[in-house]
Amino acid sequence: MQPPLHSEVDNEEESQPSPFAQINEPESTETAQQLEERETATEELATNPFERAIVVASGDTLSTLFAKVGLSSQDVHAVLDSGKGAKQFSRLNVGQTLNFTLTPEGKLATLSTQVSPLETIKLSLVNDRYSFESEQIKPNVHQRYARGVIDSSLFLAADRAGLPHSMTFDLANVFAYDIDFAMDIRKGDEFEVIYEDKLVEGKRVGTGQILAARFTNRGKTYTAVRYVDKQGGASYYTAQGESMRKAFIRTPVDFARISSRFSNGRKHPILNKIRAHKGVDYAAPRGTPIKAAGDGKVVLAGRKGGYGNTIVLQHGNRYRTLYAHMQGFAKGVKTGGSVKQGQVIGYIGTTGLSTGPHLHYEFQVNGVHVDPLSQKLPMADPIAGKEKQRFLQLSAPLMAKMDQERTTALAMNTETAPKL
Repeated sequence: MQPPLHSEVDNEEESQPSPFAQINEPESTETAQQLEERETATEELATNPFERAIVVASGDTLSTLFAKVGLSSQDVHAVLDSGKGAKQFSRLNVGQTLNFTLTPEGKLATLSTQVSPLETIKLSLVNDRYSFESEQIKPNVHQRYARGVIDSSLFLAADRAGLPHSMTFDLANVFAYDIDFAMDIRKGDEFEVIYEDKLVEGKRVGTGQILAARFTNRGKTYTAVRYVDKQGGASYYTAQGESMRKAFIRTPVDFARISSRFSNGRKHPILNKIRAHKGVDYAAPRGTPIKAAGDGKVVLAGRKGGYGNTIVLQHGNRYRTLYAHMQGFAKGVKTGGSVKQGQVIGYIGTTGLSTGPHLHYEFQVNGVHVDPLSQKLPMADPIAGKEKQRFLQLSAPLMAKMDQERTTALAMNTETAPKL
């Protein structure tokens, strides 16, 4: 076992008289009780475990970290085999700190590490067995307002407004039924968001839900308010209580580029002849997730001629969607199964007759192919009548707060604008 960097036990000699001290040095003034207390404290120090903090470096594994404090591979196995939770210690990140306490005999007494700003995990030796515990810190949740105007992209505008990327995706998902973020976004579009900000000791450790939002696209403004009903179900509604959720989302790939539109007379890039293109192609990097446009039954999850890896979903009696050229299917998606709207069903690829990674997406109504970009989507039910009043009591203050924050933000921008 590697000795500790510092031990007060080793320094006990320093309290003894120096051999060079003069004979007339005054004797110790400690009483018998004080001497006994000091000796007792020294004995307790001698039995305390040694503490070591090791920072994970590039290339480190749990075995190499254990070796740095004098623990063997058998100790590693004992820890990992002690329970399901203990396996979290093997998921390491560079810069992470592992705190070890060892007994004087070199045995692991405790092991702890912070796995996130809100969670610390610890393993303790109790009666020759390791006991796992997770300590969760409850953050303070505050409402925060953000506003942005799109100049080149939603992501850049959101970043300037202080929104993390994950929140930007959430914002796009809230309005995904009304706005096609691959095609509809224009310079000058703007958004406003009231969202949950999670803080620990004044420091941001994450974000929660979008509570309310407004998005102005091509001069038309859409509103959204998050509402949790009495049964615990959460969904987004307009400020008046109409459902934001339609039967289908506008596009099954987030922020992809439309590379080919629906057409009855397109020249096929591989077959080199005029052939109807009965869908829309979304170009995106290989491996980009593809989402189900609506709840449905998986009619096919397999190969389909020139379509390559293909999924076909049946949505009730009238609607059917097709997703082709996929790299692969998401785990659990198979013929005969069912999927939920927004669920990842596969990943962008270039299988079949394809010149590059993209999704070929088709939409059928009563067996007839239609343009999914122009198809009017069926609406979902509005908020239940018995909960309408409760919803409005939540919605009205949020929209008022958004109006107030907007007015303040615009006034501040006016004050700081250069005078002509």
